[in-house]
Amino acid sequence: MSRAERAKEYFLQGFACSQAVALAFADVMGIEEDTLKKLTLPFGGGMGRLRLTCGAVSGMAFVVGAVFAEGENNPENKKKTYAIVQELCGKFKEKTKSLICAELLAGMKVPVEIGGEAEKRTAEYYKKRSCADMVYLATEILENYLRVNGKL
Repeated sequence: MSRAERAKEYFLQGFACSQAVALAFADVMGIEEDTLKKLTLPFGGGMGRLRLTCGAVSGMAFVVGAVFAEGENNPENKKKTYAIVQELCGKFKEKTKSLICAELLAGMKVPVEIGGEAEKRTAEYYKKRSCADMVYLATEILENYLRVNGKL
């Protein structure tokens, strides 16, 4: 099973989009799954259901930081890490036309609700939105990047 397939499975099990992407790379980051679940939960729903940056994209950026960013605070470290995130986000946006949760949902013809409680995960929920596919795509893009750059 590819990491993209694994991430999609995590999402279909009820994890937030951000969690699903990050959990697929727990071994690469060397971070316990329980810790990852806590750290990446707030990014789901476009950052706490504010419908801003897609949670799958945020999960992808989280993994980039854990894998590529160095501990020290220096301009070259930031430049390198930001460049990777920008490249991966560009690939995601090329396929989806947006990085914004609300825009992606609107494109799926799903009502965009900001804040409040997350909708209950049912078969109908998964049928009307392609968030699982966004999780798959973000993970696939990241998986390919890590493989090409010797991190997998």
